[in-house]
Amino acid sequence: MRAVVVFESMYGNTHAVADEIATGLAGLGEVVVGSTDQIPPTAFDGDLLVVGGPTHVHGMSSKSSRHAAAEAAEADPELDLDENANAPGLRSWLKQLPDGKGTAAAAYDTRINQPTLITGAAAKGIAKRLRRHGYALAGDPMSFLVADSGGPLIEGELERARAWGEHLATRLAAGAPVVE
Repeated sequence: MRAVVVFESMYGNTHAVADEIATGLAGLGEVVVGSTDQIPPTAFDGDLLVVGGPTHVHGMSSKSSRHAAAEAAEADPELDLDENANAPGLRSWLKQLPDGKGTAAAAYDTRINQPTLITGAAAKGIAKRLRRHGYALAGDPMSFLVADSGGPLIEGELERARAWGEHLATRLAAGAPVVE
């Protein structure tokens, strides 16, 4: 089987989670991980598509929230932009995604360590768009927590990301039904 993990990342937290999910998925076979500019939506060819991004203003990032994040990094010497921060946002990437024809997919996000009611969760919007494009969810949308908007990830989140990747791989290998 072949899995593809696509991410959008501003400060590197979502990128780090993508790498750990990919490690967890390794039991499936070939795993490719890359940002939205490294993996064009029209080039997806696999058995599982995992898509993740940061939560901005209760949902997926927008052009203005991405711009604000870049400005925050310029103003704060303790914030570093991810090497892929200038890649296209997930909203535009997902708009170009062709029909998944029932291919398995999963959605994740990174968000501040507060209740979802306060922070929102980008993974819900990602999952909704994946379904709209004909993908079948292989698991519930997942959030990985950061201490503050720039990070770092809360202790144990990278291990949890790897375990979630392993869980998805196990479900797919066993032919488990997708989430409705």
